[in-house]
Amino acid sequence: MPSLETPPAVTNTVKWRFPAVHPEGRKYVLISAAITTLFLFAIWDELGFALIGVTIWVAAFFRDPIRVTPQGEGMIISPADGLVTMIERVPVPREIAGPEGLNEATRIRVSIFMSVFDVHINRTPMAGTIRQVVYIAGKFLNADLDKASDENERQHFVMETRDGTRVGFTQIAGLVARRIVTFVKPGDIVAAGQRFGLIRFGSRVDVFLPDDYAPQVALGQRCLAGETLVGLKNGTAATGVAQ
Repeated sequence: MPSLETPPAVTNTVKWRFPAVHPEGRKYVLISAAITTLFLFAIWDELGFALIGVTIWVAAFFRDPIRVTPQGEGMIISPADGLVTMIERVPVPREIAGPEGLNEATRIRVSIFMSVFDVHINRTPMAGTIRQVVYIAGKFLNADLDKASDENERQHFVMETRDGTRVGFTQIAGLVARRIVTFVKPGDIVAAGQRFGLIRFGSRVDVFLPDDYAPQVALGQRCLAGETLVGLKNGTAATGVAQ
């Protein structure tokens, strides 16, 4: 994994390309393609033509586009693609509260809802060290509901930057989602915008901003993981890194 001392290389030219399919999703694309081929040539070709669309959608769901992540101090970047559905001060989840977690009793929470049409690769909001990863089994309510933060299957993360700032973020499974996948563990050093996990088939990600950070998004705004600025401590200028 990249360290804070060795950020991804900056390129001087950019060419458009089809987004790659993340390795986590390739088996699902192959299964869908195999079923489609079976129907096209052996069972029911009319349904097979319809299943071509399903295969394309599965590939699109697991697409993993390159993102240009702002680089600089005092910035919190969106961990998810999707719609900002809630911005409110709430109690810190008990699983990541206290001196080993986020410390504060309450924080501003920015909730980003991912539909089945959004990119579902999640990215780290800042550069730093993963301090906690806490999985909680739960229900599969509509992830757009407020109570989903407390009742749904979810996975909490706490990360700490070099200046001691701690940021919390949570993957929440939704009505259709049934699988939270994580690529990091406690102790890992991550770059801002690094891929840390995904949630299959529709879900939500919450970000808990430190008290000295202000939200930089509005309700109804769409975010891009690894690109959209959701919290800011100061007006430090930023550069971008494609990754």
